[in-house]
Amino acid sequence: MGRHRDRLIPALGVGLLALVPLAFLAVFFVLPVGGMLMRGFHPDGAWDFSGVAEVLGRPRTARVLWFTVSMAAAGTALTLLLGLPLAFVLYRLRFAGRAVLRAVVVMPFVLPTVVVGVMFRALLSSGGPLGFLGWDRSWVAILLAYVFFNLAVVVRTVGSMWEGLDRRAEDAAAALGASPGRVFRTVTLPALMPSIISAGTLVFLFCSTAFGVVLTLGGLRYGTIESEIYLLTTEFLDLQAAAVLSVIQLLAVVVMLALAARGRARTEQSLTRTRGVARAPRRADGPLLVVAGVVVGFILLPVLTLVWRSLRDGGGWTLDNYRLLAEPGASPALRVSIMEAVENSLRTAVDATVLAVLLGLCVAVVVSRRPRRAAGRRVVSALDGAFMLPLGISAVTVGFGFLITLDRPPLDLRTSAVLVPIAQALVALPLVVRTIAPVLRSVDPRLRQAAAALGAGPLRAASTAEGPVLWRPLLAATGFAFAISLGEFGATSFLSRPDRPTVPVVIYQLISRPGVDNLGMALAASVVLALLTVTVMGLVERLRVGSVGAF
Repeated sequence: MGRHRDRLIPALGVGLLALVPLAFLAVFFVLPVGGMLMRGFHPDGAWDFSGVAEVLGRPRTARVLWFTVSMAAAGTALTLLLGLPLAFVLYRLRFAGRAVLRAVVVMPFVLPTVVVGVMFRALLSSGGPLGFLGWDRSWVAILLAYVFFNLAVVVRTVGSMWEGLDRRAEDAAAALGASPGRVFRTVTLPALMPSIISAGTLVFLFCSTAFGVVLTLGGLRYGTIESEIYLLTTEFLDLQAAAVLSVIQLLAVVVMLALAARGRARTEQSLTRTRGVARAPRRADGPLLVVAGVVVGFILLPVLTLVWRSLRDGGGWTLDNYRLLAEPGASPALRVSIMEAVENSLRTAVDATVLAVLLGLCVAVVVSRRPRRAAGRRVVSALDGAFMLPLGISAVTVGFGFLITLDRPPLDLRTSAVLVPIAQALVALPLVVRTIAPVLRSVDPRLRQAAAALGAGPLRAASTAEGPVLWRPLLAATGFAFAISLGEFGATSFLSRPDRPTVPVVIYQLISRPGVDNLGMALAASVVLALLTVTVMGLVERLRVGSVGAF
């Protein structure tokens, strides 16, 4: 009886710990998304699915679905093609500056999508260094931005796995006469496949939901499911069509997350089995460093172009674009100065970060536990998947859902400033969990059991076993959440008030209007926002824990 009680008390504690984030998810994710779907399928008090076939039969819907899937598939394939060699260079080879290059590769992942769009417009437009290619406002620009944005996912996920592989199997195959290529095909690639699948599904997911990139680079000419939902809700108020596309996106996200979860679980198991047997990285040779140099050049070129063009005015150098940021009346498109928008963004990001980290820590503790019974493991797996859903569900759907569901007491929050940090915390929450949970899973549960056997209560036993390894990933998760909140655009574009915009919203307002001053201010504001996020991510990289679950 006492032994049963000793197991029951920690289980109840973990269950209670899950209640707060579950309530948050129910109120601020399930309710808005459900409200959006209800407006589309239950408009007049009765279910009406008659328009589903009509929406799916529209030529534009077919074009949007095809463009979304084909571009996400192409972006995933190209990102894997470039990311795998780079992962090998950065995680299996030893050379000067490797840590710096790792930080450079991670940088694009947390850049705001609007900033990435502005970067590639600056690079490919008529005044940019690659303007002669004629790729501005084309699908090629969107594809390049996809690869730029997602390289870090492949490099970090596959690279961490590659770094920890037991190389004795490769050595044995080579000793039996296998060529390097055959060793890779028959030994290394099968071992890496779980992490490649996990990275590929995440890249596909991020490509298919890159709202800011498509809206900035494609405009109305090219549309994905995400941007089409935005147009249907804001321009046409066609909620049924938006609901149909939201359901399609939801089903796709569930499938992608399930595949990613399987790959991630197998990757973590492989790392656990091989930990401690991998050798130190070998020295790099010339051809591989050339490959790494080309990919890093691809990353740096849009960044440097953005900075260069923000400092140019006509034919000379100038700081006028930056001086205009502090003037409220510098553009008729804005009601506040961009520096005021920076203050709003920082204040909102701090609130969102605190909320996301507190909730994410609770979720990570819950999903890192290993119940003995199969039913308990299924519950934990379901909770893990549920908190990953905001990663792929349209932020536009969530933002519009906020407006149409949180509009009456006791949750009449339409005019409240708290909606923006709540929406940003919802977006950051999955990555907080993904940063902390793998580290908690790596802690041997026998350490908690030993502390409990010595008389420690459940909370003290957990803190004794997990506290020493938790602080670094916790700080890293804080940095991730802050950087992501700074750049969130999808839901914030619906929820921010005109007198309290965030920087991504201001950048999009400027880039959407003609005028040299508007373009110059958008470029300068993008540099400021990128500098803020890169600075935060530089600190995060110093705290990197080498977890395959960071993405």
